[in-house]
Amino acid sequence: MGIAVVETATKPFAGQKPGTSGLRKRVPEFQQQNYTENFVQAILDAGLGAKKRGSQLVVGGDGRYLSMEATNVIIKIAAANGRVKLCTLRSRHGLCLRTCG
Repeated sequence: MGIAVVETATKPFAGQKPGTSGLRKRVPEFQQQNYTENFVQAILDAGLGAKKRGSQLVVGGDGRYLSMEATNVIIKIAAANGRVKLCTLRSRHGLCLRTCG
């Protein structure tokens, strides 16, 4: 079963930049249409460039607010970029669980 890849033309959001400072936004900002998708794609493009296809991606979070929704966006965008291996880290009561496959 394949995944349908849909390209969406978007524009940068004011103040949106990859890096830890970009993660210090309020939840409603990440809930804007295409905001999280733009953010994730920018990180992949800037961090991996042409090496995106076939690379391994590790996703982590503390489980608050939009963690599940953001993780789902990351998984979809990673698949659209040709990721082969995706690892997720979840924190529950300070314990990180790792799955990779």
